[in-house]
This record gives sequence, structure tokens and C-alpha cells, in this order.
Amino acid sequence: MDHEPGFDTLAVRAGQQRTNEMEQGEPIFTTSSYVFRSAAEAAAVFSGEKPGNIYSRFTNPTVRTFEQRLASLECGERCVATASGMAAILSCCMSLLNAGDHIVSSRAIFGSITVLFNDHLGRFGIETSYVAPADLQAWERAIRPNTRLLFVETPSNPMAEIADIAALAELAHTHGCLLVVDNCFCTPALQQPLRLGADIVIHSATKYIDGQGRAIGGAVVGRAEQLDKVLGFLRTAGPSMSPFNAWIFLKGLETLRLRMVAHSANALELAQWLEQQPGVKRVYYSGLLSHPQHSLAKRQQRAFGGVVAFELYGGGEAAWRLIDSTNLISITANLGDTKTTITHPATTTHGRLTPEARAEAGISDGLVRIAVGLEDVNDIKSDLERGLNKG
Repeated sequence: MDHEPGFDTLAVRAGQQRTNEMEQGEPIFTTSSYVFRSAAEAAAVFSGEKPGNIYSRFTNPTVRTFEQRLASLECGERCVATASGMAAILSCCMSLLNAGDHIVSSRAIFGSITVLFNDHLGRFGIETSYVAPADLQAWERAIRPNTRLLFVETPSNPMAEIADIAALAELAHTHGCLLVVDNCFCTPALQQPLRLGADIVIHSATKYIDGQGRAIGGAVVGRAEQLDKVLGFLRTAGPSMSPFNAWIFLKGLETLRLRMVAHSANALELAQWLEQQPGVKRVYYSGLLSHPQHSLAKRQQRAFGGVVAFELYGGGEAAWRLIDSTNLISITANLGDTKTTITHPATTTHGRLTPEARAEAGISDGLVRIAVGLEDVNDIKSDLERGLNKG
């Protein structure tokens, strides 16, 4: 091509290398190891003198195609695929941090990440401080001489808080830190943190990258300097993505932008409708004009994503009543599916947090999270209306 390929072209074709069979689609290399022509060739590949596959824990052609494709979509130099989104975060931290280092994290993150930071990294002397994602002064005050990472999820789960990625990147680099951005809710179809100055992007490929709730996986994307270290950890510790799952994610990437645009359109219409319902106390969605960071979200995102949270009058009893009244919507904590899902964050995704930590993150008992799918949005409204009217 005589010009840079567009996003959709990269999503369909980046990273593909046809075999001698000249297949149109990407093959699945379901092999544990690879054969060498001689002992000398094996030694050269193992030492890194010659490129080649060694063992599918860390070198597999299907996984490599997925890594190259996602890296191209995120404008990164390299990607390392992992067994899950949490494995991606663990691999990043274990590769780039040492005992005695410090993390500054947004307090508005997935509950399992907080448990990882506090209960597991904390046992090895890595301490984490938590701040409001939009409070730049709080981020700066929390930075210490031993701070190595700033970690943020934007938009946040489930409150749709927005962090200014460019401003955080500048702050991180001023203090010699790396900025790590969890881009799960937007994907590169709606937001590209590396282009805004971030150093590393984290993905749970389980969510929108797959898009149909079929497989578990994760990814770390960024500069080769950091990703070489992440690959070194994965090669040794083995939190690896399976070839079959990589193939599923490749198929998901092919329709990623189309799905994200459709998810976003449905979610915006649903959020606007929810704002008008008498039983709803507040709606959290950055696409709404009422959202305090709507302008920032509009500036750094192409659309606003598919996740809507809302608080009900009546607390936890009203939330459970609404959830139990649904017939169409799937009651599950997963998100990013073509099928709309609903959950009660205080007792599921953030259930392992202390009541105090949930309160700080804004996770009230009356909060409900919906990951809006690709059904007819009027059917989603009708399914929710039944439970809202019971109040």
C-alpha cells in the first residue's frame, strides 16, 4: 500500500503471515513445541541468535499474530498476550517493579486489581496509594521518591470516571514513572492511550476484544523496552494465552470498531432513558451531558463505550429486585458481550473490598451496572422497565 492502512484494515489483516497452504483465515497452531533441523539450529534459536519458535508457552504463531494485530491497533511497538486480564496486570507489575517500590493507583478500579495490589504485591513490600482518578493534585501529592507506576482505568469500572491520560502521562514522566492505562472499557477502537502519552496499555481481551463471551485472555501493549521484560516474566512464569483463545480474539478484532460503535450508541440511548425514570437516583455514563467529565471524555475518546451504571432509590433491595425482574438481560458480572449483562457491583465485582473501600469508590448498595449489548435497545428498556415499575 502507498499509504498508512486504516484502523479497520489493521483489525482484519495486521500480523497475518500465510503458511505454505495459502489459507485465507488465520490457522490455529495447536502444538506444544517445535522441531529443529539440527542441534546447532536449536541452540541458535534458544540463544536468540536466530528467530524461531521454541515452546508455545511463549512462542506460538497464532498468539504472535494476535499480539502483532493488537499492537498495531494500539499504536504500540510490541504486545505480550496473557492468560487473562488479571494475568496481564500481574505480568506487568512483576516485570517492572521491585520490592520496596510504590504504585499510585486510581481508587476507581476493578475490585480484583485492588486485591492484587494490596494482598499480594503488598506481601513483597510493594505499597500502593489510591487517589481519585480525576484529581491531578492528589496524584502528584501521592507520588514518592520510590514511585515507579501510575495505574489508571479510564473510563472506570463501574462509575465511568474519566482520567486525563495526557496530563497523567506528563505528571508520570516528570517524576520518572511509567503510566499504565487499563483500556478495557474503550478498546483501541474508541481510545488509544499510547498516542496520548501513556507508556503501557492493559487489556482484558475477555471483554470487548472477544465480544461474545467465549474465551479468557489479556494483553500488555507498549514500547519494546518494557515489553521485553514482560515477555521475560511470561517465558519463566507461564501465564500464557492459548493458541485457540488467540484465534478467537483475532476474529473479535475483525469486528471491533463496528461493535464498539453499536455498543456506544445503544448505551447512550439507554443512559438518556434511565435519567428520565423516577426510580433512578443517578446515572453514571460519560456520554451524558450531565457527566462532570463529559468534555474530557469527548476529547480523548471517539465514543463513550457500552457500560452504564445507575443508582436506585431504595438501596440494595431495589437493586436486587430490578436485577431479578429481568427476563432478557443476562445476570452475570462479565461485560463486553453482544448480549446485555447486568450485575450488582457491591456484591459481585467489588464484593471482596471492604465497605470503606467500596464507599470511597462510590460503590453503593443501590448501584447497578449494565454492559449494554447489541440487542434492540427498546427491548433492553422494556426488560428494565418491569423492575423499575415494581419500586
